[in-house]
Amino acid sequence: MDDRLALRIQLFREGGQVRPEVADFVAAELAALEDEGRAVTEDSAGMLTSHLMLALTRLLDGAPIGAFLTDEQVAAELAGHPEAVERARRVSARARAELGASLPESEVNFLALHLAVLAQQPTS
Repeated sequence: MDDRLALRIQLFREGGQVRPEVADFVAAELAALEDEGRAVTEDSAGMLTSHLMLALTRLLDGAPIGAFLTDEQVAAELAGHPEAVERARRVSARARAELGASLPESEVNFLALHLAVLAQQPTS
């Protein structure tokens, strides 16, 4: 993880925008991606990081997460990246087990889109 992405997580944590356990969970997920050879940087994973931290925090705070319809374009994109969908489902399962936060299907789909983009980046 590059310094700018680590700073993003630190700022969310210190600013009280996310729970510490959520920041730790997301940092661990990013470290796992990096261990697999992914280039986990601010540029490649900044949006993924923010989205996941905020979604998990909203869930833990009991705030509603609106369901979004997955349009045909998103469905087509995800169909081309089954590994990203599977990864998103595993992250969701770990979030449920470790944090008690169950991501709705629409959030899993958004997470899968972020992961598909990350998978297309050159590896480190």
